[in-house]
Amino acid sequence: MDRPDTLEIRDVTVRLNGQIILQDFSLGLEAGRKALLTGPSGCGKSTVLRCLLGFVVPQAGSIHIAGQTLTAESVWKLRQLIAYVGQEPDLGAGIVRGILERPFHYHANTALRGNLARVPELFDAFGLARGLLDKEVGDLSGGEKQRVALVSALLLDRDIFLLDEVTSALDPASKRKVIECFRLRTEATILFVAHDAESYPFADLIVEMQGGAA
Repeated sequence: MDRPDTLEIRDVTVRLNGQIILQDFSLGLEAGRKALLTGPSGCGKSTVLRCLLGFVVPQAGSIHIAGQTLTAESVWKLRQLIAYVGQEPDLGAGIVRGILERPFHYHANTALRGNLARVPELFDAFGLARGLLDKEVGDLSGGEKQRVALVSALLLDRDIFLLDEVTSALDPASKRKVIECFRLRTEATILFVAHDAESYPFADLIVEMQGGAA
């Protein structure tokens, strides 16, 4: 028997500033599956992720996460199942070590504080020098910020990952390390946004998007 979809988008239409960004868009993704949204800039890939996070409210259609309908009432609870990393992550200010520790100051994450012991392992997996832990975030390169954001997301042990062009600033070797890390996370449901489908041969589903305006 098929597992129920962890992510389900049903006939979603989004209009922003009078323009149609998504028209009757549907997507179903079972738990543990990996999907890739690809297509030209402006085709609505990132808008799909913003809909799943509740940042964009569709004019039509519905969104379901882990069997629950995404609404204004359920959005905060459902976001706790999701780790999102964008192309240009905003890590805030401070030392990298403090940035990684910050989420565990919140009550919802305190039980996971022991996961910080995995930081050296994750830094090694992503090709990050451990000395970066004592650097100011503002001194990091774009690629280093992307990888630190991914480490932070992984430490929270979320079931669902929404990853928007998270390797765009990486050199080929670092990109392969990041992609391999998420390929091996067989228990996680992952929705990637990327232009280069060939870098994700393990994707269970590839959605080629066309048109759109954002």
